Amino acid sequence: MDTWLWVLIAIAVVVVLVLLLLAVRRNTGARRLEKKRGEANELREEAQQRMGAAGEREAAAKQESGRAQREREAAEDALRRADDVDPDVPDTSR
Repeated sequence: MDTWLWVLIAIAVVVVLVLLLLAVRRNTGARRLEKKRGEANELREEAQQRMGAAGEREAAAKQESGRAQREREAAEDALRRADDVDPDVPDTSR
């Protein structure tokens, strides 16, 4: 075979290898981006679940705070009634 034919074959092989390398590199980049998108979606879902749980705990805490406030008011009312009934407590209204 002639030398120019071998040179032409070598150039063709190099061009094919470069094209394959570029295709693999582009495909790898796309897979990397898709993986990052998937990871971001998982993080978003986890954040939304945490936000929901935090909202539920906040609502429960507000309810509990309201109950505690009502109990405190009832205790203060009972204390006032006990002071009204107790003959040893000085009457400050007179």
